[in-house]
Amino acid sequence: MTSSNGTIQSAALALEDPTLGTSPNALFSPAVIADIQEKAHLGRYRLRGFGARRELPSLDDLTIIPAGLSRMALEGYREHCSATTVIGTRAEVPLTLDIPIGIAGMSYGALSATAKTALGRGATAVGTFTTTGDGGMLDAEREASKQLVYQCLPSRYGFTVQDLQRADAVEIVVGQGAKPGTGGLLLGAKVSGEVAEARSLPEGVDQRSPVRHPDWLGPDDLVIKIEELREATQGRIPIMVKLGAARVVDDVRLAVKSGADAVVLDGMEGGTAASPEMLMDHTGIPTMAAVVEARRALDSMGEVSEGVQLVVSGGIRHGVDVAKLLALGADAVTIGTAALIALNCNKPVFAEDYAALGTAPGACHHCHTGRCPVGIATQEPELEARLDLEEAALRTKHLLQALTMEVQMLARACGKSSVHHLSPEDLRALSPAASAMTGIPLAGTAIPT
Repeated sequence: MTSSNGTIQSAALALEDPTLGTSPNALFSPAVIADIQEKAHLGRYRLRGFGARRELPSLDDLTIIPAGLSRMALEGYREHCSATTVIGTRAEVPLTLDIPIGIAGMSYGALSATAKTALGRGATAVGTFTTTGDGGMLDAEREASKQLVYQCLPSRYGFTVQDLQRADAVEIVVGQGAKPGTGGLLLGAKVSGEVAEARSLPEGVDQRSPVRHPDWLGPDDLVIKIEELREATQGRIPIMVKLGAARVVDDVRLAVKSGADAVVLDGMEGGTAASPEMLMDHTGIPTMAAVVEARRALDSMGEVSEGVQLVVSGGIRHGVDVAKLLALGADAVTIGTAALIALNCNKPVFAEDYAALGTAPGACHHCHTGRCPVGIATQEPELEARLDLEEAALRTKHLLQALTMEVQMLARACGKSSVHHLSPEDLRALSPAASAMTGIPLAGTAIPT
C-alpha cells in the first residue's frame, strides 16, 4: 500500500516515529546527506579552501591570568613591553623582527600578485616578514618585503638558486596543517599564463604537487639538503623546517637533529587555497595541543635544541591567540587566513558574485575556484582589479599592529616587560580537555601554597 512517490509509506513511518522529518538523524545529518549526494554526483572527494570547519579543542578553552597583589602589572602608557623577536639565532644574519607575528607561506597562483605584494608591504611597515609559497619568488613580493622567507617545497616549481640567494631565510616545507601527508593543489582555473611561466607548467592545467621532496627520503637525507642550502647561501641566513602538526614529537626532534635553525609548526586549523575537505577536518593535531608537544620535544633535547626557535601557525585570529601560544612555548607565530581577511576576504561586497559561487559573504570557502569576488584568491584580471594595493597593504599593517598591541597589553597585565616572558603559569584551562592537552591547571583546582 505504497504510492509511487512513497507518501503512504512515509506517513506510516511518521506514525511509528513522530519525530521523523522534524529532527535530523544524529548520524546522517542534513550536512552528511548533502556530502554523500555531492560525492555521488562528482565521483570524487570534495575540494574547498579555507580551513577546518569542525569544532576543535582550541585556545578559547584557556584563559590568561593577569597580575594582582602577588605580581605587579605594568603601566601601559609609560612602561615598555618589548615585542622584538629573533628567529634563526644560530645563523649569521637571523630574522630580527619588531613583532612576534609574520605572514605565513601562501603562493603566487593561489593568491593574486596584488594580494602577495600587499602582504609584503604591510609586513614591512611593521618590521616583520612574509613568506613565499609553491611556485617560486614573485619579484613584486621580493621588492615589497624587507624580510622574505623563501619556501623550498617538494614540487620545486619556480625554485632557483638565484632567488634562494635573494632570500632572508629558507623554509623547507615538509607538510602543512590543512593537508598533512599530501601535496599541494592548484586548479587549472588559476594557472594563468604568468603563473604557468613561473612554474614551468602548461597553462590552464591542474597542478598537483608531490608530497615528498625528490632528493631526500628521510631525516638522514634532510641533513644533506640543509647543508646544501647553507652552502648555497654561504651559511648566512636561517634554514627552517615547516611541519604539518601530526607526529609532532618525533618530527620536531628529527628536524632539529637534521640541523634546522627553527621549526615551523602548522596546526590542524591551518588554512589553504585548496584541499580535500576530509583532510582539513579529520587529519592532524589542533594547534593548541601541537605547540605543547613541540615545546616539550625541544626541551627534551637539551643542548642540541639550544638556539632553535619554534614558530607556530594554524587558525590564529587575534592577539589573545598569539599571547596564549607564546605562553605555551612558541617563540613567534605566523598568520595566513587572518591576513587574507584583513585584505577583504569574505567582505560583504559583490554579493551577486558570492551567490554565483553558491555562497555568501562571511561563509565563502571557494578559494580553489579562482573566482574570488574580492580579488585575493584569483588570477582573473577584472577580479584582481577590485583589490586596491595601497589600501590592502595598509589594512595588513593595521592588523599586524593591532595584534601586537593586544599581545603587549596582555603581557603588561601579567607584569611582563616582554611578550616573550609569558609562560604557562600565566594560563588556566577552562575545560578538562584543554587541561589534559596542555598540562595547564584547570581553573579552580590550583592548590594554595
